[in-house]
Amino acid sequence: MLKCSVSIENELGLHARAAAKLVRLAHSFRSSVTLVRGETNISADGKDILSVLQLAAGFGVDLSVIIDGIDEELAMEEIARLFTDKFGED
Repeated sequence: MLKCSVSIENELGLHARAAAKLVRLAHSFRSSVTLVRGETNISADGKDILSVLQLAAGFGVDLSVIIDGIDEELAMEEIARLFTDKFGED
């Protein structure tokens, strides 16, 4: 199991288009992907768009990404990069 912290740095936050990119990427891995919103401790299944959207993660929100499974290292690398690249929006 791997865990890392990420921040929402794109201006619109984790809105529908960004969440869809995340869910699509998460589905490309066999590992489970869980997102946890720091201040509320609400968790979401990274492979379920409705779950991700319920985090209501706007600009500046910190999330923990927890990945567990056979391809967790590659999954963490690519998912962390998606957040760092601001979901390709800026």
